[in-house]
Amino acid sequence: MSEFSSTELLITVIGRLLRGCRHVAVGASSPIPGAGALLARTQSREPMRVTVLGSLRHEGFTSGGVELFDMAAQGRIDAFFLGGGQIDGQANINLVGTGEYPNNEVRWPGCFGSSYLYFLVPRVILFREEHSRRVMVPKVDFISAPGLSEPGVHRRAGPYAMLTELGLFFFDRERRRFRLDSVHPGRSVQEIRDNTGFEFDCPGRVPVTASPDAGTLSAIRDTVRGDIAEAYPRFAARLRAA
Repeated sequence: MSEFSSTELLITVIGRLLRGCRHVAVGASSPIPGAGALLARTQSREPMRVTVLGSLRHEGFTSGGVELFDMAAQGRIDAFFLGGGQIDGQANINLVGTGEYPNNEVRWPGCFGSSYLYFLVPRVILFREEHSRRVMVPKVDFISAPGLSEPGVHRRAGPYAMLTELGLFFFDRERRRFRLDSVHPGRSVQEIRDNTGFEFDCPGRVPVTASPDAGTLSAIRDTVRGDIAEAYPRFAARLRAA
């Protein structure tokens, strides 16, 4: 088995999560999700459109986020990525800041259209590389976008999975909580528990996340790295160095 970096593993997992999608959109400042989406496109047997906001090569929109929101409302976006400074066990995300709003101790950039897309895109993948108790909290300080909605609220989408540096989770909407699906190589369930501030479901035996095969690594290091370089040149350079 070829050696691979943690970044290459995350790109590989994202590629798997996007199988079957027709149109994947990736927001700004998201090089790993963008690379994962481009990998999924190289591996797809059916035509797949990848939109990377801020890219000249991979964004065909004429009005940026406005067109993205319109397409999501029309059901023409199959997958999108969201993150957060805080994420809790009910898949709520906080992009505003820590402490009591509006007098936050720390302020973040804000949520833009995250709550809107959370309600409309069927396969929302929460991605946050850092997995620590300051991120994975018992309850977010501010709900920028809710993972769940009360009965009677029209919602056709929501959280699908969550990927971090430690493992992969899927979200069970009926049980209203995360389920640990796999632990990345070199990590452990106990390490994930120690770094997570909320309870989650866990099978008796948690598999190790499948490593990228030689063909996948070759695609990441060649085709994907070249494709993502236009939008994220420094990230592509780091991939090359790794």
